[in-house]
This record gives sequence, structure tokens and C-alpha cells, in this order.
Amino acid sequence: QVQLVESGGGLVQPGGSLRLSCDASEYTLDYYGIGWFRQAPGKEREGVSCISMRDGNSYYSDSVKGRFTISRDNVKNTVYLQMNSLKPKDTDVYYCATGPCYNDYIVLDDYWGQGTQVTVSS
Repeated sequence: QVQLVESGGGLVQPGGSLRLSCDASEYTLDYYGIGWFRQAPGKEREGVSCISMRDGNSYYSDSVKGRFTISRDNVKNTVYLQMNSLKPKDTDVYYCATGPCYNDYIVLDDYWGQGTQVTVSS
């Protein structure tokens, strides 16, 4: 059983913060990488951040570096994405996912959850 359930999305004003959570099934964290991508209608999937299970490094897209932080709690099998200094362009559906996770190659297309909506607007 592979389950990824996201939560924590919502409406926030520009400059605000949100913390996304991903509850993973017991064996999900054994994959090579786990993290987050975002996708809006008519747009390509954009890798946001991931944790590599090979080297333990965390990777971020250039658009979120310095603003987002990924972390995980192995006891709870939960992955978090702390999002600070949010901008309107961050508005998207955010998905927790597993898959390839490398610097400049955050794909995460093996498994993913239902997504959680993040809207940054005044």
C-alpha cells in the first residue's frame, strides 16, 4: 500500500507562510526520493523540493531557494514543506510525491497524493 496524503494548504497573503504536511504510508520513505511538486492547469509539472534517500541531501528549485524548507519526521512518516515569503506566483496545487530526486532534476513521478491547494493573494 502506497498512500500520500497532503494537508496544510490554504489562502495566504503575499509575504505570509504556510506549512504543508504529507502523511506517508509506512514503506513510502524507502523510495529514492520524496518531496513536493506543484502543477497548475495548463502548466508543466514543476519540482519544488525533495529529499534524496541516496545521499540525504535536500534539493530545491531555483524559484524557491531561500524561502522553502523541506524536512521529515521518520517516526511519523511525515514530510513537511515550510513555505515562507510566499508570492502570488507560488499559487498552485502542491503534491507530495516520490521518485527521482537530484539537484536540478526534481521529478518525483512515481507516486503522488491528491494535492493541496495553495493560494497566495491579497
